Amino acid sequence: MMKVGFEVVHANPNMIHPHMHGTWDYPNISANSLPLPAPTPSNLYPKPASENHCLNLGQNELCDWVEEHIGDITKHLVEDLPETTPNNNNYTNLHIQTNTSGLDPDHNVYDHELNLITILMECAVAISVENLGEAHKMLLELTQVASPYKASCAERVVAYFAKAMASRVINSWLGVCSPLVDHKSIHSAFQVFNNVSPFIKFAHFTSNQAILEAVSHCESIHIIDLDIMQGLQWPAFFHILATRMEGPPQVTMTGMGTSMELLVETGKQLSNFARRLGMSLKFHPLATKFGEVDVSMLQIRHGETLAVHWLQHSLYDAAGPDWKTLRLLEELEPRIITLVEQDVIHGGSFLDRFVASLHYYSTLFDSLGAYLHCDDASRHRVEHGLLSKEINNILAIGGPARSGEDKFRQWRSQLCRHCFVQVPMSVNSMAQAQLILNMFAPAHGYSLAQIDGTLRLGWKDTSLYTASAWTSRTY
Repeated sequence: MMKVGFEVVHANPNMIHPHMHGTWDYPNISANSLPLPAPTPSNLYPKPASENHCLNLGQNELCDWVEEHIGDITKHLVEDLPETTPNNNNYTNLHIQTNTSGLDPDHNVYDHELNLITILMECAVAISVENLGEAHKMLLELTQVASPYKASCAERVVAYFAKAMASRVINSWLGVCSPLVDHKSIHSAFQVFNNVSPFIKFAHFTSNQAILEAVSHCESIHIIDLDIMQGLQWPAFFHILATRMEGPPQVTMTGMGTSMELLVETGKQLSNFARRLGMSLKFHPLATKFGEVDVSMLQIRHGETLAVHWLQHSLYDAAGPDWKTLRLLEELEPRIITLVEQDVIHGGSFLDRFVASLHYYSTLFDSLGAYLHCDDASRHRVEHGLLSKEINNILAIGGPARSGEDKFRQWRSQLCRHCFVQVPMSVNSMAQAQLILNMFAPAHGYSLAQIDGTLRLGWKDTSLYTASAWTSRTY
């Protein structure tokens, strides 16, 4: 029997309370609700990773340095490019006011880290102009001196970025990339990430709360999860539905993903859990991308209240072409769409993606480094099994032809322009997010804010995840 972690709730008709539990085995839970403290956001205005300014992180200075210097350094590097065609391999004039050759292990650690990041930036510029020979030389140097096992967040980030960029160079030479995705390994690492940081729990509970409020008096509910994985968030939601005064509704769930075997297993676990609560759950596994299906495949019945949930990530393309996904959402006219986005750029040029992702992931690595020891097995599992794969997908997959299907830079703005109205995240959602933050130390490091109807969670002054809710204009 598959054992996975999930969040358990305490019954309250207006509020889902987070609680951590280790397996699918469900204990007896008191119906008494937890008292809710008043939400105290630690930062009212966290900004997206592409435009913010970090606060001082003490030992974890990587995101500070990247934010402060990356713009000037990238500009300097681009200005130093020789006037040559993109395929000219005589690209030797890149330089910066930092020694980047012959790295000496006895150098000051801080200078050593800055040298590594500088070489990484030089390499990114070389790749952006297709000077693959020069980029290859720099990557050889980086892979020899940067390790993902070092205590320094900077070295760990550089090591994973260098690996992704090496894949990009190889893909560019070969002209093709067909990545093999081990979904079982990814799901396992995702569960660890859920346990050791608040970001996934934030996505789960704020979305659950928004859906609960939208379907609170409905008798028949159909939930479409665009990438359900192990379904970690839904037991909490089912429990609160099971304790409704008017009794539980009929629930149908369409779980989407890439592996039918894993979807069937997830469906069995969720159905067994719902049965323990006295609920009826119909689970439909659909091993395809949302943007590649038609309405008939979703088996939506007359009278069902439709909710769509999408926790976005950068591990792989879960939904298919964005324009097809948007068109299907318009056709479905759901009562509620819950959307959780990473505040990192997925589209645009290679250099745009590099700059944004370097800042985003240096901040994310810093948040893990402040909470977990450098030798912690869970930290390595998340960094190696999850974050490194996201970095690789953003920078490497597809090589020079990666932009074949344009990706929306921000789904929130697209929904606003196409037949959807934003549903502001409620006070209860904000209170839940604050409760989740209180479960993790150091609490002062995370920033939570409610801005323009969305909830944003980040580290220090950098927004990393944004949760929002939407409804069709027909309602």
